[in-house]
Amino acid sequence: MINLVSKSYVCIGGSALYNLVMTLLIIVSILIVIATMMQPQKQQDALNALSGGAVFSGQTKKRGFEAFMEKVTSVLLVLFFVFAIILAYMSSK
Repeated sequence: MINLVSKSYVCIGGSALYNLVMTLLIIVSILIVIATMMQPQKQQDALNALSGGAVFSGQTKKRGFEAFMEKVTSVLLVLFFVFAIILAYMSSK
């Protein structure tokens, strides 16, 4: 009897956990789009990359808002892939 109760609890909890992770994945996806749109544009860097002159300009250290947004985007991307892998694992069971 204890096994039946614990199995039904895991099944109910698993469904709720799946929905939670799916919701978090959607929220993180939206935040990635917002964070990407908020990053400053680098029009000059794109021109230099096409012309071959961006060898040393990419070496400068990012400061302030640009550095913060780069870190936020990186963390959101890691969370996105972690949630996606968790959902893939939960779907296979």
